[in-house]
Amino acid sequence: MSKPEHLTKGSQAESLAARTVSEAGLKVIQQNFHSRFGEIDLICRDGNELIFVEVRYRSSAGFGGAAASVTTAKQKKITKAAQYFILTNPALSSLFMRFDVIAIDAGNSIEWIKGAFQAAL
Repeated sequence: MSKPEHLTKGSQAESLAARTVSEAGLKVIQQNFHSRFGEIDLICRDGNELIFVEVRYRSSAGFGGAAASVTTAKQKKITKAAQYFILTNPALSSLFMRFDVIAIDAGNSIEWIKGAFQAAL
């Protein structure tokens, strides 16, 4: 049985985002980190930075597009999941944390917003 189209598109967008950050020199530590607090699409490292990346795909720019879909509530979930990741990986706790959004549209145009939001506690 095949995945619903929106899940297939989401997986393709996450793969494209992972290639994009790798080509930019970031090391992907983990994809699709799941916790009871939420999911983080990509966790990367760049020197002394630990980067949590939310990947958003939208087939249309209606309702503000992909980047606008990362609401305050979503930011809080990502932040809590990131805190849990740090707790379970204490060797990484001294790194600076950054939260990025990679927005991808139907034409695979990529907008990478570095430091898209601060930790929402």
